[in-house]
Amino acid sequence: MDSYEQPRQRPKDNKEQQEYFSGKKKRHTLKSQVVSLPNAKDIVDIVVGAKGRTSDISLFRNQPQRFSSRQSFKGDKGDRGGKNISTPHKKPRKRELTPEQKAENKAFSKERILVEHLIRLIKIFRIASERFRLATSVYEQIILTVCGLVRLRIGSLILPI
Repeated sequence: MDSYEQPRQRPKDNKEQQEYFSGKKKRHTLKSQVVSLPNAKDIVDIVVGAKGRTSDISLFRNQPQRFSSRQSFKGDKGDRGGKNISTPHKKPRKRELTPEQKAENKAFSKERILVEHLIRLIKIFRIASERFRLATSVYEQIILTVCGLVRLRIGSLILPI
Protein backbone atom coordinates (compact mmCIF):
# COMPACT_ATOMS: atom_id res chain seq x y z
CA MET A 1 0.00 0.00 0.00
CA ASP A 2 1.24 3.49 -0.84
CA SER A 3 -0.07 6.99 -1.47
CA TYR A 4 0.73 9.68 -3.98
CA GLU A 5 -0.21 13.32 -4.45
CA GLN A 6 -1.26 15.09 -7.62
CA PRO A 7 -1.26 18.90 -7.95
CA ARG A 8 -4.54 20.65 -8.69
CA GLN A 9 -5.74 24.16 -9.47
CA ARG A 10 -5.74 26.46 -6.45
CA PRO A 11 -9.34 26.81 -5.20
CA LYS A 12 -10.76 30.34 -5.16
CA ASP A 13 -12.42 29.98 -1.74
CA ASN A 14 -9.96 30.64 1.11
CA LYS A 15 -11.27 27.86 3.40
CA GLU A 16 -11.27 25.33 0.59
CA GLN A 17 -7.75 26.25 -0.50
CA GLN A 18 -6.49 25.71 3.06
CA GLU A 19 -7.97 22.21 3.08
CA TYR A 20 -6.28 21.25 -0.19
CA PHE A 21 -2.89 22.80 0.64
CA SER A 22 -0.29 20.11 1.24
CA GLY A 23 2.43 21.31 3.59
CA LYS A 24 4.72 18.55 2.33
CA LYS A 25 4.51 19.48 -1.36
CA LYS A 26 3.90 23.22 -0.76
CA ARG A 27 1.02 23.28 -3.23
CA HIS A 28 -2.63 22.33 -3.51
CA THR A 29 -3.00 18.61 -4.09
CA LEU A 30 -5.34 15.65 -4.34
CA LYS A 31 -4.15 12.49 -2.63
CA SER A 32 -4.80 8.90 -3.70
CA GLN A 33 -3.88 5.62 -2.03
CA VAL A 34 -3.17 2.43 -3.98
CA VAL A 35 -3.45 -1.04 -2.42
CA SER A 36 -2.05 -3.87 -4.52
CA LEU A 37 -1.52 -7.59 -4.35
CA PRO A 38 1.96 -8.90 -3.47
CA ASN A 39 4.35 -8.52 -6.39
CA ALA A 40 2.02 -5.78 -7.76
CA LYS A 41 0.05 -8.26 -9.86
CA ASP A 42 -3.19 -6.28 -9.51
CA ILE A 43 -4.67 -3.11 -8.05
CA VAL A 44 -6.91 -4.30 -5.22
CA ASP A 45 -8.23 -0.97 -4.00
CA ILE A 46 -7.73 2.72 -4.61
CA VAL A 47 -8.87 5.64 -2.50
CA VAL A 48 -9.18 8.64 -4.82
CA GLY A 49 -9.31 12.38 -4.34
CA ALA A 50 -8.64 12.98 -0.67
CA LYS A 51 -7.66 16.51 0.27
CA GLY A 52 -3.93 17.21 0.16
CA ARG A 53 -3.42 17.66 3.88
CA THR A 54 -4.80 14.19 4.69
CA SER A 55 -2.11 11.87 6.05
CA ASP A 56 -1.44 8.42 4.58
CA ILE A 57 -2.54 6.60 7.73
CA SER A 58 -5.77 8.64 7.90
CA LEU A 59 -6.64 7.54 4.37
CA PHE A 60 -6.23 3.94 5.43
CA ARG A 61 -8.13 4.30 8.71
CA ASN A 62 -11.13 5.78 6.91
CA GLN A 63 -11.54 2.56 4.87
CA PRO A 64 -11.85 -0.17 7.55
CA GLN A 65 -14.89 -1.94 6.06
CA ARG A 66 -13.11 -2.77 2.80
CA PHE A 67 -10.69 -5.32 4.26
CA SER A 68 -10.76 -8.12 6.80
CA SER A 69 -9.39 -7.25 10.25
CA ARG A 70 -6.91 -10.14 9.85
CA GLN A 71 -5.54 -8.83 6.53
CA SER A 72 -1.93 -7.63 6.77
CA PHE A 73 -0.41 -4.77 4.79
CA LYS A 74 3.04 -3.41 4.05
CA GLY A 75 3.39 0.34 4.17
CA ASP A 76 6.00 3.04 4.32
CA LYS A 77 6.92 5.38 7.18
CA GLY A 78 3.75 7.41 6.58
CA ASP A 79 1.65 4.39 7.59
CA ARG A 80 3.31 3.94 10.99
CA GLY A 81 0.86 3.20 13.79
CA GLY A 82 -1.82 1.45 11.77
CA LYS A 83 -3.31 -1.89 12.71
CA ASN A 84 -1.98 -4.84 10.69
CA ILE A 85 0.49 -2.61 8.84
CA SER A 86 4.14 -3.58 8.89
CA THR A 87 6.55 -0.71 8.33
CA PRO A 88 10.33 -0.41 8.10
CA HIS A 89 12.37 0.01 11.27
CA LYS A 90 12.76 3.60 12.38
CA LYS A 91 16.20 4.92 13.30
CA PRO A 92 16.33 5.48 17.08
CA ARG A 93 17.06 8.97 18.28
CA LYS A 94 20.80 9.67 18.55
CA ARG A 95 21.60 6.06 17.64
CA GLU A 96 21.94 3.94 14.54
CA LEU A 97 20.02 0.92 13.27
CA THR A 98 21.60 -2.46 13.89
CA PRO A 99 22.91 -4.37 10.86
CA GLU A 100 20.02 -6.86 11.27
CA GLN A 101 17.47 -4.05 11.17
CA LYS A 102 19.15 -2.56 8.11
CA ALA A 103 19.01 -5.95 6.38
CA GLU A 104 15.31 -6.31 7.29
CA ASN A 105 14.59 -2.81 5.94
CA LYS A 106 16.37 -3.66 2.70
CA ALA A 107 14.37 -6.88 2.23
CA PHE A 108 11.19 -4.99 3.11
CA SER A 109 11.96 -2.31 0.52
CA LYS A 110 12.56 -4.91 -2.20
CA GLU A 111 9.01 -6.17 -1.74
CA ARG A 112 7.41 -2.73 -1.38
CA ILE A 113 9.10 -1.10 -4.37
CA LEU A 114 6.69 -2.93 -6.67
CA VAL A 115 3.84 -0.72 -5.44
CA GLU A 116 5.94 2.31 -6.38
CA HIS A 117 6.32 0.83 -9.87
CA LEU A 118 2.54 0.38 -10.05
CA ILE A 119 2.06 4.07 -9.17
CA ARG A 120 4.58 4.91 -11.91
CA LEU A 121 2.39 3.02 -14.40
CA ILE A 122 -0.58 5.14 -13.29
CA LYS A 123 1.43 8.34 -13.62
CA ILE A 124 2.50 7.51 -17.18
CA PHE A 125 -0.88 8.96 -18.14
CA ARG A 126 -0.41 12.74 -18.11
CA ILE A 127 -3.85 13.40 -16.65
CA ALA A 128 -2.79 11.44 -13.55
CA SER A 129 0.59 13.12 -13.11
CA GLU A 130 0.36 16.78 -14.16
CA ARG A 131 -1.73 19.47 -12.52
CA PHE A 132 -5.42 18.51 -12.60
CA ARG A 133 -7.29 21.37 -14.30
CA LEU A 134 -10.77 19.85 -14.61
CA ALA A 135 -13.57 19.95 -12.05
CA THR A 136 -12.77 17.98 -8.90
CA SER A 137 -16.09 16.14 -9.24
CA VAL A 138 -14.78 14.14 -12.24
CA TYR A 139 -11.38 13.36 -10.68
CA GLU A 140 -12.44 10.00 -9.25
CA GLN A 141 -13.91 8.80 -12.58
CA ILE A 142 -10.75 9.74 -14.45
CA ILE A 143 -8.33 8.09 -12.00
CA LEU A 144 -10.44 4.93 -11.85
CA THR A 145 -10.44 4.81 -15.66
CA VAL A 146 -6.65 5.19 -15.68
CA CYS A 147 -6.37 2.39 -13.10
CA GLY A 148 -8.54 0.19 -15.34
CA LEU A 149 -6.19 0.86 -18.24
CA VAL A 150 -3.20 0.01 -16.04
CA ARG A 151 -4.86 -3.24 -14.97
CA LEU A 152 -5.45 -4.04 -18.63
CA ARG A 153 -1.81 -3.29 -19.37
CA ILE A 154 -0.42 -5.52 -16.61
CA GLY A 155 -2.77 -8.29 -17.67
CA SER A 156 -4.84 -8.62 -14.52
CA LEU A 157 -8.10 -7.38 -16.02
CA ILE A 158 -10.14 -10.24 -17.42
CA LEU A 159 -12.57 -9.07 -20.07
CA PRO A 160 -15.69 -11.09 -20.94
CA ILE A 161 -15.67 -12.69 -24.38
